[in-house]
Amino acid sequence: MRSTGFRRTFVALSVCSSLALAATACASGDDGTASGKTRITVNCEPPKSAKVDRGFFEQDVASFEKQHPDIDVVAHDAFPCQDPKTFDAKLAGGQMEDVFYTYFTDARHVVDIRQAADLTPYIKELKSYDSIQKQLRDIYTVGGKIYGVPRTGYSMGLIYNRKLFQKAGLDPDRPPTTWDEVRADAKKIAALGDGTVGYADYSAQNQGGWHFTAELYSQGGDVVSPDGKKATVDTPEGHAVLQNLHDMRWTDDSMGSKQLLVINDVQQMMGSGKLGMYLSAPDNIPILVKEKGGNYKDLALGPMPGGKGTLIGGDGYMFNKHDTPAQIRAGLKWLDHMFLTPGTGFLGDYARAKKANAPVGLPEPRLFTGAADAKDQQVKKANANVPVENYQAFLDGNHSLQLKIEPPDAQQIYSVLDSAVSAVLTKKDADIDQLLKDASGKIDGILARG
Repeated sequence: MRSTGFRRTFVALSVCSSLALAATACASGDDGTASGKTRITVNCEPPKSAKVDRGFFEQDVASFEKQHPDIDVVAHDAFPCQDPKTFDAKLAGGQMEDVFYTYFTDARHVVDIRQAADLTPYIKELKSYDSIQKQLRDIYTVGGKIYGVPRTGYSMGLIYNRKLFQKAGLDPDRPPTTWDEVRADAKKIAALGDGTVGYADYSAQNQGGWHFTAELYSQGGDVVSPDGKKATVDTPEGHAVLQNLHDMRWTDDSMGSKQLLVINDVQQMMGSGKLGMYLSAPDNIPILVKEKGGNYKDLALGPMPGGKGTLIGGDGYMFNKHDTPAQIRAGLKWLDHMFLTPGTGFLGDYARAKKANAPVGLPEPRLFTGAADAKDQQVKKANANVPVENYQAFLDGNHSLQLKIEPPDAQQIYSVLDSAVSAVLTKKDADIDQLLKDASGKIDGILARG
């Protein structure tokens, strides 16, 4: 699933205006050259309504072209950045841009259908590559070859309301780190009454399956076997996930009576100050403030409970299999300039973002390691305009967890798991063993077809 709000809307400056595009000066040949320049097309230009981000991106593309006068960058308008309904068709029809946006979960699929350029011979020209977290780089490495470059990454944690923690007699600086602690804290928060809910979870529109997966990872389990051929949800870890939800809902009454919730419902509850905790990535926090009535000082982030793993997501760029060596080299330079230089560029110019009143200081995205990460964090901290101390527990706790991406055929699998999650939250007598057995069989069928 996408982590709503995490991917900052971003755009690129079309090198040629619509008028100029009609002129021969902007025409390009099959070799990616135009007027003696290397021309690359890139996607993910959002609508003009995203004025601030559009302006930032245009500035950054213009500065890139000034530094590299031998390269033309032409952006194609696409919002959302990737439409699952048209993605495969564009690839198969040869309509994909030279440098194109992908979610982490797309990487292997694009390679499997042989639509990605092999970047391995050129990757040393990407100055930032070795500084990117290896676990993220590995997502775009298939069969020992490199087919893409990460741009952002997020991991799941626990968003909680500091004010409700204090009212319930809990320490707002010490969020729960185990599921037993989550259950105990949720019960105390729900006891405040007046419609207060201790813990909420999604259970519809495939989002329940998404969170089941995250919770299963946190217990040390997995959804499918390492070879991707068999379901692994009918396990002690899978049972623990559903039993915990069932007990919080029916034994403790800490999840409220309204169920079949989706992300917007839960965000509304948190923004209104009536929810103690829910699983999310850091990108939800600005949404809770800007759209749901929340306050930065009341919202904090703890690590993923369970201590064994967390679901990650994010995005990156891959290159069209038809790209010339010159286009690949130009695209790598563009990525370095736009996204992968710590403290600068579209995602890293925190001083510019602060002036535009964008939130600065959230713990993610955190793409780099070592000296690059230190520099990026230093610049971020110097320009922070949100209470960074509220996220320290997340930073301290999540760094040691095993990071896992979504399973193959994720949406089909999530649809199956939705039924199991919704059942335990709406039926007091739900048979957890049978639910997991049924889900396992259906997932096996999905994997067999895939």
